[in-house]
Amino acid sequence: MTGLYQLGEEHEELRAAIRALVDKEIAPHAAAVDEDARFPEEARKALVAADMHAVHIPEFYGGQGADAVAACIVIEEVARACASSSLIPAVNKLGTVPLLLSASEELKSQVLPGIAKGEMASYALSEREAGSDTASMRTRARLDGDHWVLNGTKAWITNAGESTWYTVMAVTDPNAAKPANGISAFVVHKDDPGFSVGPKERKLGIKGSPTREIHFEDCTIPADRIVGEPGTGLKTALATLDHTRPTIGAQAVGIAQGALEASIAYVKERKQFGKAIAEFQGLQFMLADMGMKVEAARHLVYAAAAKAERGDPGAGFTASAAKTFASDTAMQVTTDAVQLFGGAGYTRDFPVERMMRDAKITQIYEGTNQIQRVVMARQLLKG
Repeated sequence: MTGLYQLGEEHEELRAAIRALVDKEIAPHAAAVDEDARFPEEARKALVAADMHAVHIPEFYGGQGADAVAACIVIEEVARACASSSLIPAVNKLGTVPLLLSASEELKSQVLPGIAKGEMASYALSEREAGSDTASMRTRARLDGDHWVLNGTKAWITNAGESTWYTVMAVTDPNAAKPANGISAFVVHKDDPGFSVGPKERKLGIKGSPTREIHFEDCTIPADRIVGEPGTGLKTALATLDHTRPTIGAQAVGIAQGALEASIAYVKERKQFGKAIAEFQGLQFMLADMGMKVEAARHLVYAAAAKAERGDPGAGFTASAAKTFASDTAMQVTTDAVQLFGGAGYTRDFPVERMMRDAKITQIYEGTNQIQRVVMARQLLKG
């Protein structure tokens, strides 16, 4: 009954390859990346050298052409060791899916080959006063001859300052009957006049991945850098999230898996009352629950990724479910991991406190888990 319900051989080979790369090139630097809050340059170099930094880019543009489940496996395996580093493949996908869905062939050919070779992309939707309420954004773009001129500020931009390209949502028709229909998507290059990045946010976790504001002051870009038709930007942004929320689920699964593995190793070594604490049933039950939830989350993430790739009508619900369940699982599993380590878990000498801090953001970005539940409820009630 081979193949009845399992990943293909190529997916398992990919997992083995990325895991070997991560253990050798990324894991040894994870603690220092967090401690120094520095960009994981070693991870970027290793991922680019192995063509693992943006596996989803189609072969036509020089990429690997990997499917959505493969992209999740890469992100999961990197996050198992270093959540900050996993944002390189994750946000490269987030920044480029709007182009893959909606951009002209010319624009795709202008941007995607560079990403395939190692450039990075970021995604700019949120603003300080427009987080969950994206339609209330204030960044504006106006057509001036053969250029668009952008003004405004975007917030919480992952990998800002490291990326070459930024997919930016801006209001092009402030008088649109529905604000959502007045928003367009653009691609901005880091060297475009009037574009600048702000200072790094001081964060609880994922400290190796810079998060910054980006500023547009009469930022001028060629007219053909619009993604799709004017007024379709928010539609593209929301369609993108069906494809990328599972990648945040994958990141969460990876963080949880890393914490579970660290916990298993620790409880086998740590002795109290004359025996390894792994022999105590209370702790065994904690481990069993941790393992059960990680396994459930993993399957939901892969199912959601596959549904989005197929264009399944239920993809929106499953993407939100996968992101929510996996991130809630990551928070619970990493918190339990710190508990299993006892006092040692609360120190920076062991990785689980970092994993717990890193896990928290997965419940917040790409739509808070409260917003995900709104999305899921709406889908259920629509029938």
